[in-house]
Amino acid sequence: MSAAIIDRRICAEIEGSFVLFLIGIRINRLWKVNSWGPTFAAMGPMIAELSKRPDLGLLHSRTHVGFPATMLVQYWRSLDHLQAFATGRDQLHLPAWQRFNTAVGSNGDVGIWHETYLIQPGQYESVYNNMPRWGLGAAGTIHDATGLRARADGRRQAQTGGD
Repeated sequence: MSAAIIDRRICAEIEGSFVLFLIGIRINRLWKVNSWGPTFAAMGPMIAELSKRPDLGLLHSRTHVGFPATMLVQYWRSLDHLQAFATGRDQLHLPAWQRFNTAVGSNGDVGIWHETYLIQPGQYESVYNNMPRWGLGAAGTIHDATGLRARADGRRQAQTGGD
């Protein structure tokens, strides 16, 4: 099933500040399936949990599969939401993180990483043409990229209430 193509120039905005979270896994030793397999498999259930619970703060997530590394691009409502999920005893992440640290730790079999960016209104812009809802467009609200929003500087200005 393919997402509907929006056949015009659009841009995306998220009300207020938000978090862009990049997280990934890198298979360093292909033959060590017992190390990277459970690590890789743990992400699906976490995304399912977050999808069922919008109150946890995940706005959108997209997985980019590659080899030897796979990355998830996530948009979160706030840093507080992200940190609460990462450390919450009632969510799936904390036990998975503890299992990874016990089973793999720093043995080199599999790498994990993340980068967290707190983004304020007026500090980002986007444009899409002939695309389905994608990235910020899937996480936030889309607008026609016309008038003030026709140019990058205007799209940034529109986020802060400029005319």
